[in-house]
Amino acid sequence: MNSSLITGREEQWTSERCFIRELLNDPATAEASLAEARVEPREITQLHRLAVAEWYLIRAGRGRMEVGGEAPFEVKSGDVVAIPAGDSQRIENIANEDLVFWCLCLPRFTPDCYEALE
Repeated sequence: MNSSLITGREEQWTSERCFIRELLNDPATAEASLAEARVEPREITQLHRLAVAEWYLIRAGRGRMEVGGEAPFEVKSGDVVAIPAGDSQRIENIANEDLVFWCLCLPRFTPDCYEALE
């Protein structure tokens, strides 16, 4: 089995109004991708939907999540949110510290699977 180490991935500001750092997103592993998102205090991400399923794994902070047009609900460190493919979504940082979470996409995220809804 061959293995490789990927380093040096820097977080980038996105039009989604958050910082994203790709941890794993490679055509060789088309089954999944993993990114770290960081939302600054009192910021809300762009309403959008993905053509792939996504899970948010909340690592730090507190937020208010909207999925599929349902009533918003609060999330905190340790929570996991499943977002079905095609459902609208956004998250708001409701605290005075950064909201940090991992974004696990199955199959992997590509820019063409993203649709802005604002």
